[in-house]
Amino acid sequence: MMEGGRVRNSRVSSGMLPLLALHAVTEYWRLDRKPPVTAGLIAANTLVYLRPAFIDRHLPTIDQVWFNPYLIVKHRDMKRFVLSAFYHLNDPHLVYNMLSLLWKGIQLETSMGSYDFATMVVSLLGLSQGTTLLLAKSLYLFFGYEKAYYQEYAVGFSGVLFAMKVVLNSQSDNYTNVHGLMVPARHAAWAELILIQMFVPGTSFLGHLGGILAGIFYVKLKASYSGSDPLAAIFRGFTGLLSWPLRFVMGFFTLRRRRITGGGTVGRGQSTSGVWRCQACTFDNSGWLSVCEMCGTSRGGGDGLLFFGSSNETQSHDLSLEELRRRRVQRFSSR
Repeated sequence: MMEGGRVRNSRVSSGMLPLLALHAVTEYWRLDRKPPVTAGLIAANTLVYLRPAFIDRHLPTIDQVWFNPYLIVKHRDMKRFVLSAFYHLNDPHLVYNMLSLLWKGIQLETSMGSYDFATMVVSLLGLSQGTTLLLAKSLYLFFGYEKAYYQEYAVGFSGVLFAMKVVLNSQSDNYTNVHGLMVPARHAAWAELILIQMFVPGTSFLGHLGGILAGIFYVKLKASYSGSDPLAAIFRGFTGLLSWPLRFVMGFFTLRRRRITGGGTVGRGQSTSGVWRCQACTFDNSGWLSVCEMCGTSRGGGDGLLFFGSSNETQSHDLSLEELRRRRVQRFSSR
């Protein structure tokens, strides 16, 4: 998350976006299982930054979505609360955050599943933004830090990324490299917070700290709650509700294919409208046929036919086995 200040309206183009696109596409297509939520988040952040013509008129400007605790509290501006995470100042800011999102998202979504990962991102977004707002308000009320934090302008996905880093490393006992410094993976987010503040000017300390605290809170909450994620259940129910009308319409207009010829079976005893049984060989024939498809006995020739669905059942003498065999051979050899 980057602060605004004097660079609020600047956009520095360094040609890094092609690098981001190439790296993201290469890493994504190398995976056996493609994480759709991670790809969607990267695409959404990139589109908001590039502002192509087909969505430009629908997007607010960056000046309208800066995360500013004072404006959010005063005007109850939820637009700033949510959308500020998806805006970035310049190419390096976007590329750094999206590469971090790609690396963390692939690992988390692959292990958690797309539904749980999506609900986690929504939860971390709300928790990190809310924690940052609470910290800024508290510092203003108790210590009088108004200009420094309460009226700070910031944008970027970094708060969520710091929270994701905490979740990713919460169960790890290994060491990891943080900008050249080897630290325990569980403390990597704290080390990165300090190093970024020391060497990257203009970053939002409260935004990153809020993300770390949000990640810790999320991990503790998940550990204390035994059972499926309630937010994930809500997402599943919501998507099921949206897909129900489509399933209903498709089921309503699906036509069952009906066989009208050649569908008889020998020895079927139930009555079926439009089907007649050959009295010679007991084969059930379609009402469209005038002779038995199995033995060639005429339907109206008095050789003994049984019509299903009729009360007048005509009996006839039985044919010999030799005569039945001869009729079948003659019938099928003539085709």
